[in-house]
Amino acid sequence: MSYVLEQVHTAGRVKDLGETVQFSWPGVYFEGRFRGTGVGAVLGCAAADYDIQVDGTTVTTLVTPGDTTHWVSGLRDAEHTIRVVKRNDSPGDTSTFGGFVAAPGGAVLGRPAPRGRQIEFLGDSITVGYGNVSGTRACDPEQLRRNTNADVSHGALAARKLGADYQINGFSGLGMVRNVAGISPDVTYRTYYDRALLAVPGDVWHNPGTWRPQIVVVNLGSNDFTDLVPGEPWTPDSLAVAFRTAYVEFLRRLRGLHGAGTVLVAVGFDRNAEHVRQVVRARNDAGDTGVHYWYLDQAGLDFLGCDGHTSAQDDRLIADRLAPFLSGLPTWP
Repeated sequence: MSYVLEQVHTAGRVKDLGETVQFSWPGVYFEGRFRGTGVGAVLGCAAADYDIQVDGTTVTTLVTPGDTTHWVSGLRDAEHTIRVVKRNDSPGDTSTFGGFVAAPGGAVLGRPAPRGRQIEFLGDSITVGYGNVSGTRACDPEQLRRNTNADVSHGALAARKLGADYQINGFSGLGMVRNVAGISPDVTYRTYYDRALLAVPGDVWHNPGTWRPQIVVVNLGSNDFTDLVPGEPWTPDSLAVAFRTAYVEFLRRLRGLHGAGTVLVAVGFDRNAEHVRQVVRARNDAGDTGVHYWYLDQAGLDFLGCDGHTSAQDDRLIADRLAPFLSGLPTWP
């Protein structure tokens, strides 16, 4: 285990380089403990934003910090917790974390214990928390980046309600077989799912053996059925068949990765709901009783995130509905 991973707890997909770790997915977090009046967080990232939280409170937001050691000073001389979390998605770039440094007279302490529960969230912009803290649907690209916060996405909130570690493996714009408005027709979400570093073709995340989620939540399909444009090789019927076929195969793949003990939850949302319901039924009929369907009810949602996405308030509502459902699944230690 590397220098960094000896002093921090993370559940995210990271590539261990010894003195640093690299990562790409949104919502990746690093948790540590220290004694003293200050602490530095060593980061290398010119693409994404980060929240730094001390003793459970966000003390600063770093906007594309670059290569830096960001210091939090003036704390009470005592033991503290620190958490650094990647707010937004930056799939075209690779981010680096180099651990924590104690202020003079202090010390970095042993890393926090992992939580006994683990949940993995797979999906698109809704899973990422796309523009969720904007307060408005009208966002330019810069406003979108600043106002996307995966740490208050519905998945992160639901996991925290359940006391679980989590991964937010979300990629905006992508679908199971087709992407929004037909963009990038040579790739789909499934192209990237295995990776730790999204911008590195062929990269494969090597699970260190510590990631064994009891639940994997899949929310894909909104983009598959949105904005079909002239010239695409799909009819509504052929798209539906391809989507269901690929989804069934993807659930088989997840079952092979995680084993029989992991519950797979397929989310029905918007235009994909009935197709996803059919996929779950097909897997159940094939003998996989560990696949469950959950409908993301839009009642009460304001969609005041960027470009009409779910808002932070919506994410809280969704988490309030999702957490009890996940809590009732027959899988927890």
